[in-house]
Amino acid sequence: MFTVSPAAAEQIMASAKEANIEKTVIRVAARRDDDGSIQYAMGFEDHTKDNDLSFNSEGVTILISPGNIELLNGAKLDYVELEPGQFNFIFLNPNDPEHVPPKDESGPSEHHF
Repeated sequence: MFTVSPAAAEQIMASAKEANIEKTVIRVAARRDDDGSIQYAMGFEDHTKDNDLSFNSEGVTILISPGNIELLNGAKLDYVELEPGQFNFIFLNPNDPEHVPPKDESGPSEHHF
């Protein structure tokens, strides 16, 4: 299952409110590059497809197409301060060969959105 951290959920909901989006639904996608690394994409979604997998994490509905679930299973979207005053979404994904588990829950990872 794909999850969202409380910090990421808070930022997603704030962004949705700012954009006047009523339902907090995001689509998350991933693809493997030729070198084996994984590239990520996410965005607000207002249309679902019949075969979408839907999860709820921290009050955010997440849509993932079946073709992406293998790469995203067990992954987590977080929102962290990488440098003073610089916050980014990051993907913590044990399926990614470049994944390095954070030293603590707030530690940065290697993939930024």
